Amino acid sequence: MLYNRQSLHSPFSIRDKISDLDYTLLFSILLLGIVSIFAQFSSSGGIFDYYSKSHALRFCIFFILFLGVSFVPIRFWYNTSFLFFFILLLLLLFVKFYGIQSQGSRRWVNLFVINLQPSEIMKIGIILFLSNYYHKISEGDVNKLRFLLYPVIAILAPFILVVSQPDLGTAILILLSGLVVTWLAGVRWKIFAYISLIAIVTAPVAISFLKPYQKSRILTFLNPDSDPLGAGYQIIQSKIAIGSGGLFGKGFLNGSQAYLNFLPEKHTDFIFTLFSEEFGFVGSVFMIILYFFITFRITLIGNITRSIFGKLYCYGFATAFFIYVVVNMSMVLGLLPIVGAPLPILSYGGSSMLAMMFGLGIVMSCNVYKNNAIG
Repeated sequence: MLYNRQSLHSPFSIRDKISDLDYTLLFSILLLGIVSIFAQFSSSGGIFDYYSKSHALRFCIFFILFLGVSFVPIRFWYNTSFLFFFILLLLLLFVKFYGIQSQGSRRWVNLFVINLQPSEIMKIGIILFLSNYYHKISEGDVNKLRFLLYPVIAILAPFILVVSQPDLGTAILILLSGLVVTWLAGVRWKIFAYISLIAIVTAPVAISFLKPYQKSRILTFLNPDSDPLGAGYQIIQSKIAIGSGGLFGKGFLNGSQAYLNFLPEKHTDFIFTLFSEEFGFVGSVFMIILYFFITFRITLIGNITRSIFGKLYCYGFATAFFIYVVVNMSMVLGLLPIVGAPLPILSYGGSSMLAMMFGLGIVMSCNVYKNNAIG
């Protein structure tokens, strides 16, 4: 039995809350943040320019946010998860008609202090929504058709809105985040098999609706050498940079592919390439272990929290977090098409980091309030 609805009620002080933080997870996140600041410093050519300063400042602010969210009772996130999800849906609708447009995409809302990308926050919103939904229904009802309808609508609505921006990479990550929670909630594997079959059958039709640059990315993935100076340039340079790092790398601030500007987008989606060139295979393994360890700690918190909502959220977020890492690293290694998926916390991007730190804060809240009852 995955769930245990029994819980303990015990109000406790700020000191007790601080002592109940998972310090192993906290210091792992802090370590990842420090590494990210040095990586952005390197991507800026060894100077603190706009990107590196902005990234460092954002991490400091969002780390404080992470701690603040950790002390908010998990019951609050449960009670507001539906509202949070619908607000994000409204923001996605707003973006479609009134959002900031850049390079042919309309993805951002101007909040004056930050250009917010609601699709990034929706990665967390969909997990919260479905964790709440499956908390409320019995295990026996999970596979009934009428109880499957709401999750399908909840997953497809943001997926379609984000695809239309267009942002296929983020849309796919939202879709995967939602499917992960439904799987963990106990939806039968046969339903996922049917969904996969439908996806395969309709894939040729779906591809016809893709933008020209998206089709080009798929063709480039299949044969990068078909356009080495155009669509295939990024992935070819990425492979060269990673391979040239060797076992121990070229050293901090000594990555030739990055410093000679052969590597595009080195501060965003291709930050792992820059890190691998400078620190080699050993550094890359260290980074993979660090991400895996953070995922493992999130799963452990899911094991000890008593509510269905908390368990589903932690397991869902842990799996989704790891998927984000795998997709980004596979992308820069040429194992997946380039879809514009940032590496959590390491990549430059305010909305992406905000989403991850907020999501991790809720995980920590599950640990601090692990004995609190929910519904």
